[in-house]
Amino acid sequence: MARIDFGGTKEQVVMRKEFPMAKARRVLKGETVAVIGYGVQGPAQALNMKDNGFNVIIGQSRKFKRDWDRAVKDGWKPGKALFDIAEAAGRGTIIEMLVSDAAQKAIWPVVKKNLNPGDALYFSHGFSIVYKDQTGVIPPPDVDVIMVAPKGSGTSLRRNFLSGAGINSSFAVEQDATGRAEQRCIALGIAIGSGYLFPTSFKNEVYSDLTGERGVLMGALAGVMEAQYQVLRSHGHSPSEAFNETVEELTQSLIRLIDENGMDWMYANCSATAQRGALDWKPKFKKAVLPVFKELYKRVASGAETRRVLSACGKAGYQKQLAKELGVMGNSGGGTITLFSAALLPRPRFAMPSCYFCTFRDSIMSIYHERPTDPPTQIA
Repeated sequence: MARIDFGGTKEQVVMRKEFPMAKARRVLKGETVAVIGYGVQGPAQALNMKDNGFNVIIGQSRKFKRDWDRAVKDGWKPGKALFDIAEAAGRGTIIEMLVSDAAQKAIWPVVKKNLNPGDALYFSHGFSIVYKDQTGVIPPPDVDVIMVAPKGSGTSLRRNFLSGAGINSSFAVEQDATGRAEQRCIALGIAIGSGYLFPTSFKNEVYSDLTGERGVLMGALAGVMEAQYQVLRSHGHSPSEAFNETVEELTQSLIRLIDENGMDWMYANCSATAQRGALDWKPKFKKAVLPVFKELYKRVASGAETRRVLSACGKAGYQKQLAKELGVMGNSGGGTITLFSAALLPRPRFAMPSCYFCTFRDSIMSIYHERPTDPPTQIA
């Protein structure tokens, strides 16, 4: 593996020039990748692998009609490349568990029954393995257990692939039954469209991921935005003015500058007034939120957040409750204003939507390091 200076620390990384697509195809020659679940990550990873020339099939329950129909619409033919979960797991030599964390607990008995010695069990999140005492997902000793975790949503993974850009991923081997687990793992990371692949462990991935999602990437970001918007509105600023200073300028200007050149460059190229104020207030915000992040990490490490997820997502009627909570967020500006809406302000057709969820997670990865200079190669 290559070594890079990441914020003053030397870290190992797999780069495409040392593990090109041709090598990935050699490693996975003769393998059948069964992608279980066609919801969030499944479509992007499956389509990227298919476009790169790998043998891919889909395992999806017909009970979830929307996901089944989407798979059919994307070209996966029932009985040829689209099967129920049990049959796909039995046909595959690499079984990718890409259903939700709660669903993995539910389908595990079916998947386990159809595993064969020498198969690889693949995850994109360490949740089920790290919290196996709660999920019951305990793989047999004769299969590889590996993970590739893209640092972005399925939408971003597919979009970046189609545009020729890579997305960073972390990878880990939990169990090497065949002696080929790491090679299979890295090959799959290249196959789905990763630019850089950073080694980690299942435990570190899930702890950092759960902290990030609840923190800066989603929970904290939305909370901070709502708080600033609320203060501006309470002091008489118009909805559009409060929106522009809270969401618009961040998503349409500043995040893009950070993405392209880094946080320090963005600070250096803002007005003197903005620089001074940001530098003065940054430590105050850090002091205010540091205890919250410490509490959050403690809950993640203790398994409390896992219990919350499995309990909530496993309840009957959860989807209705979720829709209600998302509806509250959709009306977070009050009245007719939707603080987090992608369609609040008219835009030219070629512009990116004002939806921070679409860009922030990917952009944050570039704050302190470069993007890959060798983007994924698609098969002709």
